[in-house]
Amino acid sequence: MKFRAWGARKINLAGDRDIEWSWIAAKMPQGPGKALDIGCGGGSLGLMAVERGFEVTAVDLKPVRWFYWHPKLKFLNENIFDLTRSGEESFDLVINCSTVEHVGLAGRYGVAREEPNGDLLAMQHLKSLMRLGGLMLLTIPMGRDGVFKPMSRVYGEKRLPLLLDGYETVDEEFWVKDSANRWVLSGKDAAMQFKTAMGSRNALKNACALGCFILRKPR
Repeated sequence: MKFRAWGARKINLAGDRDIEWSWIAAKMPQGPGKALDIGCGGGSLGLMAVERGFEVTAVDLKPVRWFYWHPKLKFLNENIFDLTRSGEESFDLVINCSTVEHVGLAGRYGVAREEPNGDLLAMQHLKSLMRLGGLMLLTIPMGRDGVFKPMSRVYGEKRLPLLLDGYETVDEEFWVKDSANRWVLSGKDAAMQFKTAMGSRNALKNACALGCFILRKPR
């Protein structure tokens, strides 16, 4: 798909969170249980999981500010690799919304150390924190494989299978932008072949496809 002008604008990332957050809201299972929200930022996905009956641990490399407090939602200002299982405690649900693609890309979101395979290592570490049969809600940028330092990785034919290695895919959904800069449902192949532009700090100058996955840790 080529970039086409839409008035003064081109195809870009506008509205990407609308797709990701609505999808996660629709697919989030009912608790009770323990949930982990990684790269939570100031978003409300952790609170959403609380409302679904989970006890939630939200983690980010940078401090966050929420305009609410809930006894079942706690925040940890630390690296996800520092998280360990406590005894038999493990997570029933992991929320991984547009986060793993940044792990190991120094210079953004508080990432200080470069690690080329940080995303792959993070997925395996998160799997170790999940209970058998536990679920992950994952959203990622998709298109032709690429690394756009320090902004993001993009997952296509080569790196997507590496990212999902060791997980069972329960459900998946893909979105691309059309010539009017609207998100539309697409097939997997079209999403993986989408021509990406992810090098700018301005989201309205970037473009990619989106992949949304429900993953399960095998029993």
